[in-house]
Amino acid sequence: MSTPLTLRSAAEALAAPLPPLLAEAEHLAATVLLGDHGRRRAGTGDTFWQYRPAQPHDAARSIDWRRSARSDANFVQDKEWQIAQSVLLWVDQAASMSFRSDDNLPTKAERARTLGLATAILLARGGERVGLTGLRLPPRRGEAQLMQMAQLLSQDSDADYGAPEAQGMLPHSRAFFVSDFLGDIQPIEDALLRAADRGVGGALLQVLDPQEEAFPFDGRTIFESMTGTLQHETLKARELKSRYLDRLAARKDRLQHLARTTGWQFQTHHTGQSATHALLWLYGALEHHA
Repeated sequence: MSTPLTLRSAAEALAAPLPPLLAEAEHLAATVLLGDHGRRRAGTGDTFWQYRPAQPHDAARSIDWRRSARSDANFVQDKEWQIAQSVLLWVDQAASMSFRSDDNLPTKAERARTLGLATAILLARGGERVGLTGLRLPPRRGEAQLMQMAQLLSQDSDADYGAPEAQGMLPHSRAFFVSDFLGDIQPIEDALLRAADRGVGGALLQVLDPQEEAFPFDGRTIFESMTGTLQHETLKARELKSRYLDRLAARKDRLQHLARTTGWQFQTHHTGQSATHALLWLYGALEHHA
């Protein structure tokens, strides 16, 4: 498992050659409060937006004790902010992401986490507020936020496949999901539709190992999930190749269709390719929604 410091160091190294994502004048103008139809975002403004459950990292002074007294949980007031854009990310931490076909390649998880954190670093340098979906880490600025993000992204899940979390996405904000997207398609579709309903634009980056594209198997082969809970044995692996590649192509087509339908963008990245190219694509996709 990657340590937070190692993950942060790798992400910083990847982000270093690239300029910060600056908040351009058009972006600032588009995000100011537009009369009574202003975009509502959590921030440091004076207008109340919503209550949300308090998280361990919330300061005691931010808790609304009057609202909290009416229940068994503590609540924080989110405020409306007219200028800063929030970007939330979800990086798949399930067991399937720990796969790599060659010791000279990073695992899918290592590449996905580095790209996710590098994106957050560049966004933060450009003045954006970054966080994680699922209410785990509401969007904020600062080095402490990036360190906490690195710690959370370094954790692994016991599930075979991951599913995006759509909770906590602020209306008219941006988001991006990084995963192999090889599990059940329904949670992915549900998350994107929920995001679209809230006016959230963003990007899907599919991270695959080169072997998952080539399917170089022949003869007797045992296919097993990373947790060992799913297994399939065949004596004629080569005969499965065309069906496997057809299903992979169908999955990509489905993801592309979902992205188009919801106004998002989709791209596939292989761990044998340059991470910088994938990072540049992510920024282009997110800037498109700024």
